Amino acid sequence: MNTNPIGIFDSGLGGLTVARAIQKILPHESVIYFGDTARLPYGNKSPKIIKKYSLKIADFLISKGAKIIVIACNTASALALNEVQKHVRVPIVGVIDPGVEAAIHATQNKRIGVIGTVATIRSKEYENKIKATDPTMTVISQPCPLFVPLVEEGWLEGAISKAIANIYLEPFKTENVDTLVLGCTHYPLLKPLLKSQINHKIALIDSAEPVAKKIFELINTLELQSNSHSNGTLSCFITDVFSQFETIAERFLEGPIADVTTVDFF
Repeated sequence: MNTNPIGIFDSGLGGLTVARAIQKILPHESVIYFGDTARLPYGNKSPKIIKKYSLKIADFLISKGAKIIVIACNTASALALNEVQKHVRVPIVGVIDPGVEAAIHATQNKRIGVIGTVATIRSKEYENKIKATDPTMTVISQPCPLFVPLVEEGWLEGAISKAIANIYLEPFKTENVDTLVLGCTHYPLLKPLLKSQINHKIALIDSAEPVAKKIFELINTLELQSNSHSNGTLSCFITDVFSQFETIAERFLEGPIADVTTVDFF
């Protein structure tokens, strides 16, 4: 029996979608979530600084007893996963590999689109891993740097959001893509907007559920399950409270957020 929590971190609140998915599939496990809200987004920062932030956050989660750490940020998964795995002694899971597996399983015509932050797309992690699995796959990638601030500000619809989405998604309309990977944990909140701007038959791949399944497998394989009969708790740590914080957090969680602590990480 291991009652230590599962640690999750992201640059903002998008990783709460992963926390929600994990709590659905592992209701008796407690979760500690860290959102680096003071320094989001990570997508326009250098690999060096993203690695620095990720290592520091991993140390924080370890200090809180995390038995597994999920890097719920696609940018940090692309640029810092290996560094964090070398740095700590608990299992580390990123969001890219589960997303890649889900996309490959979903596509029918082997034409996959990927949207993400500038840093995630520039890393080519999704493209490289998809093609490493199947070299015949075609991958079209598109950076969407304005999507994160849209979500953080709660602009999930409206003329401006539609115009931005239409510009970003234009390449996928002409490339016969049948599967689109949402390469940022903020993007699932934009699903209705995205569907309104592209072919509704395109499969949207959200990494949250595949990541939760991966954690379920690890917990059981490594015998780290809590075996508690009580529901697990969710404790949130953030580096800044921004406008509409509670509203956005509750959208990601699909319910009220409680037990939030602001920490000084500068």
